[in-house]
Amino acid sequence: MLKPLKLSLAYVAITASISASHSYSDHVEKAQFFEEITIVGNKERARMMPGSAHFISDDELEIFNYADIQQILRRVPGVNLQLEDGYGLRPNIGIRGVQTERSGRIMLLEDGVPIAPAPYAASSAYYFPTAGRMYSMEVLKGPAAITEGPNTIGGAINMISTPIPEQTEGKVIAEIGQDSTTRVHAAYGSTNSNGFGYLIETHQWKSDGFQSIDGSTGNTGLDIKDYTLKLSYAPNDSRHALEMKYQYADQDSNQSYLGITDADFKVDPYRRYSVSQSDLMVATHKQLILRHEFTLNDRTSITTTAYNNEHARSWYKLDKLAGVGPENIIADLNNGTTDYSDVSLQGILLGGDSAQGDVVIKDNNREYYSRGLSVKIDWLLEGDAVSQDIELGLRYHQDEEDRLQRSDKYTQINQTLVLDSIGITGGSKNNRVVEAEALALYIKNAITFGNLIVTPGVRFEDIDLERRDWSELPRNESPSLKSNQVSAVLPSIGIIYNLSDNLSLLAGAYNGFGTPTTTEGVEEEDAINLEFGGRYQQNDLLIELIAFSSDYANLVGECTASSSTGDCDIGDQFNGGEARVQGLEFQFVNNYPLSDMTNMPLSLAYTYTNAEFESTFDGEFFGAVAKGDPIPYIPQNQLSLTVGLEHGAYRLNAAINYVDAVCVKASCEGFEKTDASTVLDIASHYQVNDRLGVYLKVENVTDESDIVARQPKGARPNKARTATLGMRYTF
Repeated sequence: MLKPLKLSLAYVAITASISASHSYSDHVEKAQFFEEITIVGNKERARMMPGSAHFISDDELEIFNYADIQQILRRVPGVNLQLEDGYGLRPNIGIRGVQTERSGRIMLLEDGVPIAPAPYAASSAYYFPTAGRMYSMEVLKGPAAITEGPNTIGGAINMISTPIPEQTEGKVIAEIGQDSTTRVHAAYGSTNSNGFGYLIETHQWKSDGFQSIDGSTGNTGLDIKDYTLKLSYAPNDSRHALEMKYQYADQDSNQSYLGITDADFKVDPYRRYSVSQSDLMVATHKQLILRHEFTLNDRTSITTTAYNNEHARSWYKLDKLAGVGPENIIADLNNGTTDYSDVSLQGILLGGDSAQGDVVIKDNNREYYSRGLSVKIDWLLEGDAVSQDIELGLRYHQDEEDRLQRSDKYTQINQTLVLDSIGITGGSKNNRVVEAEALALYIKNAITFGNLIVTPGVRFEDIDLERRDWSELPRNESPSLKSNQVSAVLPSIGIIYNLSDNLSLLAGAYNGFGTPTTTEGVEEEDAINLEFGGRYQQNDLLIELIAFSSDYANLVGECTASSSTGDCDIGDQFNGGEARVQGLEFQFVNNYPLSDMTNMPLSLAYTYTNAEFESTFDGEFFGAVAKGDPIPYIPQNQLSLTVGLEHGAYRLNAAINYVDAVCVKASCEGFEKTDASTVLDIASHYQVNDRLGVYLKVENVTDESDIVARQPKGARPNKARTATLGMRYTF
């Protein structure tokens, strides 16, 4: 049942949008629909946002044609990443020192719509859109992120899909590379004179993977199929614009949580133990968006969006060896101990025969939905001395996570897993449903006084959570219940002062907020966030320097399958107490003309982050923490340098990316630290004619093999050196 307040506010917003659609205006203009699915819109607007914002254009995405979101985001200062599978299938993204685990502490959107499977009920659940099909991307930090939520401490990432073209056109991008990798991205669409438009698109990506499994010929790669259909109607003589988007994706990926020991990593970093040979992720995702824009006049527009996301996945992966987590066995092997297992279990992990049923593989089965209705009103008031750009938004949202698991038992014989028994579905503690209902409201006003732009704003979140647990199927018995209700008022202010046409100062403050939980005794995660800096731009030159700070009243950790050592329930949260994150972001972009035909584009992004706990405690999730200990997986130094050489039809680009070693636990002892990593990528393009271009790219040119992560469950490498040949044809 809807709360009366939520129901009434949602009704008022919907009624207002419907009523406005019948209003009269003497100024009839065609609605510019595609401006409404963006938050930033372009680079120029990004540099005028009330806070730090970055826009990644389609031209920038074409330089390396990455399909991995983490490779794309490395060039954005302030973004921190925890690598895992080498393909970015389940990325771990943080912004300005927020925890990276499953990107659960930032707001993820596609075309302005929340895209995480259940952003309120299970913020760390992992689905990520196919980055290779995206047209552009936006990264918002600081007060600029007030329009999004609930996870507003770090910021937001909005991925923008391929727009419907204004005229008939299409493209085909095809790649072939090492590890039997193929990728095809094709799109075709048109808009006719009556204002009807359409787009059909597909992205197909397949690979055998860069790792090898002991005693098995099975691959460690992926097979992803992605389809999109868009329809729009925006007549030239109408103030209305309509669009429908339907997207479907399915994924099979032979990925595992199991890593390897440090000793084995030194011999072969791309080895996988035989007990992981059955590990497989199968997932499907469906998205439907209906959007209506009404242009009341040249100063006012109203956009109404209804959305529905459905996600289902089953990840069949190694859970235990004779009741012991493999991460504990790996720790024993690294440290030369038998604290958690005996030598025989270590032998099973490394490929030896097991006793009957000792190898337990769990089917982590999940179903999610996320749906909602949002209304946004833009109102421009222009005066001789003062102008105001008012934006009001309201969103009613529901989401749900439904967990059903089973554990099957296998016997390992000659490095082959033989099924012993099938477990009981739902007969575990993860037979549960978590539901969320949320109402969000924000208002911001960009007030311009000459050279000064002040943008005050406030966001309101009202969230209801309910969790129901069953002990078995069918769910006939009364479940155990947990619930929580949280309301938050989140003010913000952003200031930009233009010292000249080229030089600006910016400052901002806002109250960030993280998704709550049903775990008893856990306080909400919130932080006071500050930023201050300057921006200089002249022609192609951009220099930006921003200092940022986040003071957490309570840092929250969340138990996930990837972070758990088996001592906590998946989804439970834990208090981490006070914490502080301070840092500096620097960006330099320029294009140097070397001759009439030759240019050298250059971009540099550097981030310094100091992320520390501010209290001493010993907790179930964080372990023993002393004041001053680092927050895990937040590097102090990150640098990305991209240099190009463009001459006529030729283009050569090189990207160097450096990341400090990071602690994976606050204690940072022994084998609790990754390697520092430097990776070089090169891409060469040749434009054969107006329609056809060919390219060759080599990722990780020097074939560096570093331990870039230690969770889940052991040392994990970065992607091996990979060469790819591709072509791009437009018509």
